[in-house]
Amino acid sequence: MAKIMIVEDEVVISQLISEELTKWKFDVFQTKDFNQVFEEFEQIVPQLVLLDINLPAYDGYYWCQKIREVSKVPIIFISSRNTNMDQIMAMNMGADDYITKPFQIDILVAKINALLRRSYNYAESGEALEHNGITLNIDNSSMTIDEEVVDLSKNEYRLLFILMKQHGKILSRDKLLRALWDDERFVDDNTLTVNINRLRRKIEQAGIEDYIQTKVGQGYIVP
Repeated sequence: MAKIMIVEDEVVISQLISEELTKWKFDVFQTKDFNQVFEEFEQIVPQLVLLDINLPAYDGYYWCQKIREVSKVPIIFISSRNTNMDQIMAMNMGADDYITKPFQIDILVAKINALLRRSYNYAESGEALEHNGITLNIDNSSMTIDEEVVDLSKNEYRLLFILMKQHGKILSRDKLLRALWDDERFVDDNTLTVNINRLRRKIEQAGIEDYIQTKVGQGYIVP
């Protein structure tokens, strides 16, 4: 039974999500003290966090950043803020997905189930991938470049895993979306761009240029 933490100050929405997830046999925790979100997170150790942006005291970006300092737990932002900048900020803070209000509860549940499956059944324990100066550490979802260990978000890890596994092949955006999300119809195409750019930046900062190349009109390739 996966434990879900709901950080949402709109009581009606929080209760609606809680009731639906309880029907799906999730163990649900609704935050009541929005000054103690991180402390509650550490206490209950959830398998997934649903996080609003507009919250009392500190906003969702702040709490996402705090959680990411200690955990790679899947985080889905749920917010009425629907600009591209909000979604980009959320992804840059380490969110795994973003859904805007109003939303269909069955779509949210589908996203939760898909993200839990990918997050906790994806790793191939005890293995590592190596290619052109990068070692992808599958046990702890990090990469090593010239003895420097770089942490990756779950989406960054999955993207690099797929691209390295199929290096030399051009992978279309649609194929990458399907590999990351079970139903890409519910995913903003910009989400893939944000994750690719963030992964590229980490690789470049560690000393390797042009590791992931764009093929215009075709997709991406690791040569």
